[in-house]
Amino acid sequence: MAWTERQQAMLDAMGLRLWVPPVLDVASEAVEVAPVSAPLAAAPAVITPAVRARADIAALDWPSLRTAVAGCTACGLCQSRTQTVFGVGHPRAQWLVVGEAPGAEEDAQGEPFVGASGQLLDRMLAALQLTRSSEGDAPPSQRVYIANTLKCRPPRNRNPSIEEMAQCEPFLVRQIELLQPRIILAMGKFAVQALLRSDEPIGKLRGRVHRYQGVPLVVTYHPAYLLRSLQEKAKAWEDLCLAADVAEGADRPS
Repeated sequence: MAWTERQQAMLDAMGLRLWVPPVLDVASEAVEVAPVSAPLAAAPAVITPAVRARADIAALDWPSLRTAVAGCTACGLCQSRTQTVFGVGHPRAQWLVVGEAPGAEEDAQGEPFVGASGQLLDRMLAALQLTRSSEGDAPPSQRVYIANTLKCRPPRNRNPSIEEMAQCEPFLVRQIELLQPRIILAMGKFAVQALLRSDEPIGKLRGRVHRYQGVPLVVTYHPAYLLRSLQEKAKAWEDLCLAADVAEGADRPS
């Protein structure tokens, strides 16, 4: 199979290479492989800066991870952002809400889900006695950590590209590893794509329990979509109730 320049660029952005049996030269910084006699010839495999960056991110604690996000220049979004949007909530929260990409207000304030969509989300969470606040004495079971798939706002709120999502993914992966949530709520198309690797419509994925690295995951609509489609609010409430049942241990078969 021949790869186009665009496909190869996407693979490079994700730090991926075609696999061939390696012969390692541990003395060199780059790792090359010997030619193979199979019909498919492959270019030498190289440990790219993207691969090294992913390994480094996987070892960061919360403060170091926040610093790494703030200083990230891995894609062109760093040139147009006002600031990065790391996440908000208690680091021991049992709930994780994952959104899509920051909008204009998030970019200005540096916090996910603000403005009208954030207010709607907060009301939905409050109905289940959940809070995004890191203050107070609420137990972890009533705390929510909120993060976005992308940490920088795409210009004019356009959809994120595959390359941008690939560059930002290690940050979200590390947030999940550090948080170790009991339940994940994926809100919107791009959160679903990042966590479930699925292009299925939200309507086909909601209403059942999925898994991300063993963690129960419930799919629902993004609050911004609910503000435009009021008839879907009842379905979103059903999704939150399902997530609450799972978080309390009443897991349902998918």
